[in-house]
Amino acid sequence: MEIKSLKWTREPTSYQIRPDRIEITTAPHTDLWQRTYYHFRNDNAPLLQMETEEPYFSFLVKTDFTESCHRFDQCGVVLYLDAENWLKASVEYENERFQHLGSVVTNHGYSDWATTAIPADVKTMWYRLSRREDDYCLEASPDGKAFTQIRVCHLWEGKGKIRFGIYACSPEDSSFRAVFTNLEITDCAWKAHDGQQPD
Repeated sequence: MEIKSLKWTREPTSYQIRPDRIEITTAPHTDLWQRTYYHFRNDNAPLLQMETEEPYFSFLVKTDFTESCHRFDQCGVVLYLDAENWLKASVEYENERFQHLGSVVTNHGYSDWATTAIPADVKTMWYRLSRREDDYCLEASPDGKAFTQIRVCHLWEGKGKIRFGIYACSPEDSSFRAVFTNLEITDCAWKAHDGQQPD
């Protein structure tokens, strides 16, 4: 895909955009979260996205977060409509032993967070975001070849024109350089369901 088709939804203070890579240096206390459990609302993470009305596609990106070393440092794929309707997938650093590979889906101002623990020495991850109208599939891969499903979800406001792309943030008092490469848009890799019919 053409990197120049991506536009800042929220521009960071420090970044570099080259034909083959994008680097974002996170600012402290940047995050995306709405209400649930923690009760706070954070909506200041930088977002680099493109618009589309295409109802069926997949978006791939490789992330390198070698420099992340503080709790909740994260970077990944995002689909951000507005403060109260979005989804994201990333690896969030936790400590020297493990980190969280997971996703957040926010519908009408309430976020959830689904994760699985992975070793702390994992420093790169591929993501694939697939769209089928207003339903979405998030997948991750260590090598960009074999993808594992993280989540299938619905965005209540996710039909018609959407914005999607990449993000990076540091919710606590930290900063790191996130590197994004191999951005690609393909035909939808998430095939139509052909299993059981409803009762």
